[in-house]
Amino acid sequence: MGRPRGAGPCRRGRAVGAEPRTGHARATACRRRPGRSEPGAGGMSELLDAALRRFFAERRETNHHDAELWDALELATEGGKRFRPMLLLSVHEALGGTDLERAAEVAAAMELLHTAFVVHDDVIDGDRVRRGRPNVSGTFAARAASAGADPGRAAGYGDAAGILAGDLALAGAVRLVAGCGAAPDVVTRLLDLLEHALRVSAAGELADVRLSLGTDGADLGTILTMEEHKTAVYSFELPMRAGAVLAGADAATCDRLGELGRLLGVAFQLRDDLDGVFGEEAVTGKSTISDLRAGKCTPLVAHARTTPWWPQIAPFIGDAALGEPEAARVRELLDECGSRGFIEDLAAGYAEAARGVADAVGLEPGLQAWLAATAVRRAA
Repeated sequence: MGRPRGAGPCRRGRAVGAEPRTGHARATACRRRPGRSEPGAGGMSELLDAALRRFFAERRETNHHDAELWDALELATEGGKRFRPMLLLSVHEALGGTDLERAAEVAAAMELLHTAFVVHDDVIDGDRVRRGRPNVSGTFAARAASAGADPGRAAGYGDAAGILAGDLALAGAVRLVAGCGAAPDVVTRLLDLLEHALRVSAAGELADVRLSLGTDGADLGTILTMEEHKTAVYSFELPMRAGAVLAGADAATCDRLGELGRLLGVAFQLRDDLDGVFGEEAVTGKSTISDLRAGKCTPLVAHARTTPWWPQIAPFIGDAALGEPEAARVRELLDECGSRGFIEDLAAGYAEAARGVADAVGLEPGLQAWLAATAVRRAA
C-alpha cells in the first residue's frame, strides 16, 4: 500500500519533553524497552480518562444550553476499549516520549474523533443502537416519542441530535489538539494529520454509501481502498503518526508507522465487516443485520458476487425489510460459498504483513502482540 497523498506532516520535530535522538538510536531504544503486558499500564489509561472527564466538564460549565448533547457524547465514549487513544499513547511511549499529559490530551482528541464518526455513521445507517444500548440518535428519538411526537418526527429529532452531537465532537477534537500545549511546530503537524484524516475518512464514508447504491459493481480492490480511507487512516494511521510526532520521531519512522497503521486498519475493517454479518451483537455492539439491509458493498459481498451462489444471495442484499430468518439464510450461503473464509484469510494476511512492518520499526513484542490482536478482533 502506498503512502496516501497529503500524509506528509509527520516530519522531524523536537520531542515534547525529551531530547531528540536519531532514528537508529530511537529504534534501538524501542527494542530494548521493557515490555508491558498490554497498553494502558503505567497510568496511561488514568490520564486519558482524566483528560476526557475534564473536557466534558468544561463544556458543560461554559454553556448549559448544549449540555444534553455533551452528556450524550460522554455516554457514547463509555463502554468501548478506547484502543485509538491507547494506540497513540503506546506508540508515544515506545518511541521514547515522556510528556504523557500532553499526549493524553491528543489521545482524548482521538477518542472524540472516533465518537464523532460513530455518531454520524449511525445517522447515515439509520441505526438506533450501539454497544447494546440506545445510541445518541436513539436516545433523543425515544425522548421525543415519549413526549408525544409521532414516529417520523421523533426519528427526525433523533437524527438531528446525532448530527449536531457529532459536529460538537469534531470541533472538540480540533480544540484538544490545538490546545495540547506542545511546541507550535508540533501542534501544526498534529493539526495537519487530523485534517488529513478528516478529509480522507469523509471521502471514504461517502464512497461507502455510494457503493451501497448498487449502481456500479465495484471490484474487491476498489472496496478495499474505500475501507482504507474510511477506517484505517483515522483509526490507526492517525494515532500512530500522532504518537510518533509527539515523541519527536524522524520522518522515516513516521512513514513506516503510517504504513503499519494502514495495514492494521484494513485488517481491522475486514474483521468489522465480518462482525457486521456473523458477529454477536451483545459482544460487538454492532448490528448483524443493518449492513445487509443497507446493501453495504463490503469485501464479503464483493467476493460472494464472484461465486455461483450469488443468484441466491443477491435478492437479500439491500432488502430494507430483511428479517432475522432471511439474514440467517444469507449467513449460511456466505459460509457455503467460501466468502466468509476468504475474508477471514484476507484479514489475517493484512495482519501478518503488519507484523513484518512492526518488527522492522522495532516495536516491542508486547505492543506488537496487542496490535495484532486488535486487528483481528473488533475493538470498538
